[in-house]
Amino acid sequence: MFDNDRWGEIWNTLSRNKLRSFLTMFGVGWGIFMLVVMLGMGNGLKNAVLGGFEGFATNSAFMWTMPTTKPYAGFQKGRFFTFDNEDVGIIRRNVTGLESCIPQLQLGGWQGGNTVTYGNKSGAFSIYGCEPAVLQVEAVRIPQGRFLNEADLRNERKVAVIGVEVVQQLFGGQPPLGEYIKVNGVYFQVVGVTKRKSSAEMGDNPDAKIYVPFTTFQKAFNALNEVHWLTLVAKPGVDVADVEKQVRLVLARKHKVDPTDEGAFGGWNMQEFYNNMNGLFLGIGGLSWFVGICTLLAGVIGIGNIMLVSIQERTKEIGIRRSIGATPKAITGQIVQEALTLTFIAGYIGLLAGVGVLEAVRRLAGEADFFKNPGVDLFVALVAFAVLIVAGLIAGLLPARRALAIKAVDALRAE
Repeated sequence: MFDNDRWGEIWNTLSRNKLRSFLTMFGVGWGIFMLVVMLGMGNGLKNAVLGGFEGFATNSAFMWTMPTTKPYAGFQKGRFFTFDNEDVGIIRRNVTGLESCIPQLQLGGWQGGNTVTYGNKSGAFSIYGCEPAVLQVEAVRIPQGRFLNEADLRNERKVAVIGVEVVQQLFGGQPPLGEYIKVNGVYFQVVGVTKRKSSAEMGDNPDAKIYVPFTTFQKAFNALNEVHWLTLVAKPGVDVADVEKQVRLVLARKHKVDPTDEGAFGGWNMQEFYNNMNGLFLGIGGLSWFVGICTLLAGVIGIGNIMLVSIQERTKEIGIRRSIGATPKAITGQIVQEALTLTFIAGYIGLLAGVGVLEAVRRLAGEADFFKNPGVDLFVALVAFAVLIVAGLIAGLLPARRALAIKAVDALRAE
């Protein structure tokens, strides 16, 4: 391995055919470069998309009512019904695997904007009636003040937690805590400020939301015994789809809806969506590995072919070496070492070039929402490099066997 004469022979062989050596190394370097770049780009996209779920309970689901699509118990299809306070208690008592059942209300309905005023300033924002547990599914943090608590619910306090955009529009960025805002003629004291954790929006803009206690909302806005939708959070290790099925059956029985009427309940499963996205990126990663490995193998096959050509050109040299006592191990070692040298240098350059490109892309992307921290783990890079070295070893061994198969007498006669 550290024989200076052998290294000198390898250098002379490679330098005699500079263009051929360069093109062979380029094929290998390009293969590992493509593998690293594709894996890194895939990770950048994955980090951006899945990072958008930060703060959300991925084992959650949302459910609301829809007109029935089947007649049942004397009722015609197309009947409208709504959730109520009793439904929440029934679900909490009868559904297994449920961690939280959170009732929610929205003033003006889905994506409804409502005029909110402070002094002589006003703006249109979404008003939500909710319980403190909603923080399990709302990707927000509390930079100022506090969020709603159980005492707010129990005492029906007229307090509100507002998003940073509300603070900017109504208060000009000044501290809003303790001040009063007016919503539909009702005054609420600001006790906290929310700010989004991630770039994703599951519904309305979280920075333009106003949260008030669920019980206060029902009385202040004439929504007694109304629930617009339910947020379901499953316990760790429990599939929220199973919880959702139980809830549908319980509520279908309570509201006299056909248990097989899937259209009577609208819903959105966060866990299913998250798993689909995970599966998508697993597929992208697998495709990147497949294309990258195929490109690497193409380069290594090129090295093997070049080594065969080199052996053919040096047939007489090999014959002379064998005739003066060179062992098969020595001849094999030189050929394999030459192949590994080509592979190692090309692979190392390709790996460095790939990492450099990913670093440049990371700096250019900055804080972009659609792309975040492209790169590959050190372990992945080492695995790719190990695969390359093993392939290079094979690319050297096969031509070496071909060289050993030539008899010394025939090698000496070669022109």
